[in-house]
Amino acid sequence: MNPELDLALQRVIRAPRDRVWRAWTDPVRFAQWWIPAPMACRVDRLEPRPGGALVTRMSEDGATFVPHLDACFLIADERERIVFTNGLDSAWRPSSPQPVAMTAEITFGEHPDGTDYRVLVRHGDPAARDLHEKLGFAEGWGTVTGQLAALAEAES
Repeated sequence: MNPELDLALQRVIRAPRDRVWRAWTDPVRFAQWWIPAPMACRVDRLEPRPGGALVTRMSEDGATFVPHLDACFLIADERERIVFTNGLDSAWRPSSPQPVAMTAEITFGEHPDGTDYRVLVRHGDPAARDLHEKLGFAEGWGTVTGQLAALAEAES
């Protein structure tokens, strides 16, 4: 991790990696945790494979959905790691996403209590990193990670 360019978080999720992986790769599960509640998420495309699309929409009222993320998976190593970027959209076109371009690496490690879940978000320059932090990276990614944990831990 480069502290001038990257933001990170880590959490132990008290569920097996299989459940955490399913929450990341099943569109129905993904929609339940990806956007901080009470916002609603709609998954338009979730193709966890290199070159696959990650396209989501969000809604404040549950009726009107607006674009949230149009990204491309770079890596999807089953139960190990997912890497996606919004610097390429789902059609593999270079993009200038607002408010910030990023590449996110999610790792799923073994832990005696479940899954060692780590997020590393890379930015192209210190200004982008600082903007993402100022916009609430810790709160936003922390909230959705908590929602992911609650979902995975509740499944049997």
